[in-house]
Amino acid sequence: MTGVSSSRQAAPARRAFLLGPTVGVDPVSVMTVFLAVLFVMPARYVVGPLGGAGSPASILAVLLLVWYLLSALSPVWTPIRDRQPVRLVVVFFGLAVLASYVAAMTRPVSGEELNAADLGLVLVAGWAGIALVTADGVTTMSRLETLRHRIVLGATFPAVIAMIQFFTGVEVSRYLALPGLVENGSSELFVREGFFRPAGTATHPIELGVVLAAVLPLALHGALFCRVPRHRRRRWIMVALIAGALPMSVSRSAILGLVVVIVVLLPTWPSAWRLPAVLIFGAAAVVMRLLIPGLIGTVLNLVALIGSDESSTTRTGDYDAVVEAVSQRPLFGQGFATYLPRVYRVIDNQYLMSALETGLVGLLALLVFLLSGWVLARRARRLATDAETRHLAQCFAASTAVAIFGFGTFDAFSFPMITDVMFLILGCCGALWRLQKERAARHPAG
Repeated sequence: MTGVSSSRQAAPARRAFLLGPTVGVDPVSVMTVFLAVLFVMPARYVVGPLGGAGSPASILAVLLLVWYLLSALSPVWTPIRDRQPVRLVVVFFGLAVLASYVAAMTRPVSGEELNAADLGLVLVAGWAGIALVTADGVTTMSRLETLRHRIVLGATFPAVIAMIQFFTGVEVSRYLALPGLVENGSSELFVREGFFRPAGTATHPIELGVVLAAVLPLALHGALFCRVPRHRRRRWIMVALIAGALPMSVSRSAILGLVVVIVVLLPTWPSAWRLPAVLIFGAAAVVMRLLIPGLIGTVLNLVALIGSDESSTTRTGDYDAVVEAVSQRPLFGQGFATYLPRVYRVIDNQYLMSALETGLVGLLALLVFLLSGWVLARRARRLATDAETRHLAQCFAASTAVAIFGFGTFDAFSFPMITDVMFLILGCCGALWRLQKERAARHPAG
């Protein structure tokens, strides 16, 4: 956002992270490069020997952790200043995964499982880098606003790609891969009820839908609080593209995510916003129904049949098998990333998958990871004194709520884009909480 309040500009600048002996680099600029790679390059194209952990975004994420740790070695460049709950969350999550890795080594494991466990550690290192660099590296509210805008801008790209896929049936994302990368997964478009199910640059339509639902609140914030008239139309176009591509994934997870966003945001909006929002939402549904006959009815029917259709009964049928497996290794599970679908079975629920792979300790770590984003965002909202910051905090809470519900509908850690986005949002929640806490300390009276 170009026009920022004076309270946002008042925060003192902190040193950038270490790049070399005398040169510092702004973490938001580095994260911008990461976002470009994450959203523009199709996630299914990887460095061959690394498999699922070898996507360019995953490699950059690991480098973020290395950069963070190297910076922490110097008292001048260290990003570790004051208290930051995100660090504790990341350490707890990482230790839970390491404990599951040790537990895996105590049982007979196949070469395929061992390779998956090793690559899983690489993924977790990258997730930690994303969260830590964001939580400790964003220095001012204006830089956080810049990062928010770039997250939305990045997510708009797969939304546009998804629309092209939906209307044409052409998998255009295959033309976006860098030379030398190999395809880790199918490039064929899914079809449901006669509609193409686009994945954009994500690996699956469900992943795309949940990512768009998680980013939608951040897009709405940018449009609602844009103070520059010539930018306002552009912001609303991004909202329209993200919201429009969301139902095209033909995914109930995406629709449930949209419902979560509405439930979390609408009650906090001023009364002057609520009626227009409901009218616009209804009008958009009518327009989409006219332009794409059958789509709205299809996605609503998917939601209405939850619990009775084959997809739902298959998911609930996993419970007995999960309970039996967890009872054999209750604390630390059988090893992170080792429950391979082609060896065991498909588990479309990240909470169940975490209980299997990392045990009850790992499941607790997952819950702490998801809930801490919500708690930090809500605490930042209570600390904020201006309407714009309070709304931004609520939007981050809404994004986290999408993941809290969405992770129960698919094995999210098997999909790189949604996991990277959620660790990024956790970092943003931590940064927002820290910045508001620092502001409150400087101005105790508000």
